[in-house]
Amino acid sequence: MSQQPTLRQELLFRFGVLFGFAVLFALFGIVVLDLPGIESPTRRTLIILVLFCTEFAALFVVGSAVIRRLIVAPMEQLAADAGRIASGDFRYRIQESNSRELHQVRTSVNEMADRLITDQELLAENVESLEHTVRDLIEARDQVIHTARLASVGTLAAGVAHEIGNPLGAIMAFVDVAKGRMEKSGEDPELLESIRGEAARIDRIVRGLLDYARPRDDTVAPYSPVDVLNRVRELLESQGKLDDLDAEWASLGDVPNVVMERHLLEQVMVNLLLNAVAALESTENPRISVDVWGEAGGVSLLPVKREHDPVGISYVHRRRVSQEDGGLGIDLIFNADRVAVIRVSDNGPGIPEEDLESVFDPFFTTKELGKGTGLGLSICARLVEGMGGGIHADNQEGGGAAFTIRLPGFSEKPDERGAEAQ
Repeated sequence: MSQQPTLRQELLFRFGVLFGFAVLFALFGIVVLDLPGIESPTRRTLIILVLFCTEFAALFVVGSAVIRRLIVAPMEQLAADAGRIASGDFRYRIQESNSRELHQVRTSVNEMADRLITDQELLAENVESLEHTVRDLIEARDQVIHTARLASVGTLAAGVAHEIGNPLGAIMAFVDVAKGRMEKSGEDPELLESIRGEAARIDRIVRGLLDYARPRDDTVAPYSPVDVLNRVRELLESQGKLDDLDAEWASLGDVPNVVMERHLLEQVMVNLLLNAVAALESTENPRISVDVWGEAGGVSLLPVKREHDPVGISYVHRRRVSQEDGGLGIDLIFNADRVAVIRVSDNGPGIPEEDLESVFDPFFTTKELGKGTGLGLSICARLVEGMGGGIHADNQEGGGAAFTIRLPGFSEKPDERGAEAQ
């Protein structure tokens, strides 16, 4: 850089050479045209004027070319290169120039672009770190809220188990003894059977409360939802639960594995199917459909790079977080590359529109008194949420209820979407 001439030196040298040529041209014209030997003043003046205009035109043309080559063209190229960097292409570099001043400008702008890239990479790292921290805080907050919501139910369940469980067991045992004595004496034990049935219902309520407040621990691993559905199908068919209706089971396309406790999804499916069977008791040509398929998660639909994103920087994780449930929690379904979807539908009477938002509330039931505890669907919702998924209830256009479960798929491939933008 120290050997490059300055722009001032370059201009002085070029115009000095140009004026030297102009002087030589004038002397050459005087000698060739024998200007001192011309006696007519008018002709001499005319020749001098022609020489002056010719030299002026030559100086203008050549000087303009010199100025354009040394100043205008390099400045236009510098402005275009700087504009390209300003538009977001921070990895583009301004080309080398011949003058020291323009070289200094080029070096400064290129260093500024390098600094911008470094700052953006640092900013992206800080944003991602903050998002991880926010996610941890949201998860902790959600856990606290969930724990607080279940605290009363858990306390009630523990009290019920302690205060009612033991006496209830004794009552059922005494009823069995009394029933045996009545049968031996030939008396009708119908009243005692009714008492024992109601006691068994109380026992189911107690166990349901315990299951709702204290889910079981089991091995968590990637399992196939199709395999789980096959196990549930074999279980219900072996018990004759599906004998009086038409059950259709369909696996549509590639279904991703789901990280879960397998028996929990089995419990959810058994509950949904038994509810559907109960809802079809008075329906002609009862039919249940169980469909399972895979679909793309929301994050897979995000563009790797948008038009205004800087070159080499991926903000996919930032756009992903902006989609997360309005900032209220981590949407694992949206963040999954693939989602497993299970839909259980029937052709029964459906669910009243005013009850659709309440079907997953604890103790809410549409069954007749004595036929339901109102905990089945609420337990199902909690189990599905524990697997990172969601469950939704709606009515079909042709009649009947439908429950749709979405679970985040398990992927063994690392997330390379950020690398694709590099």
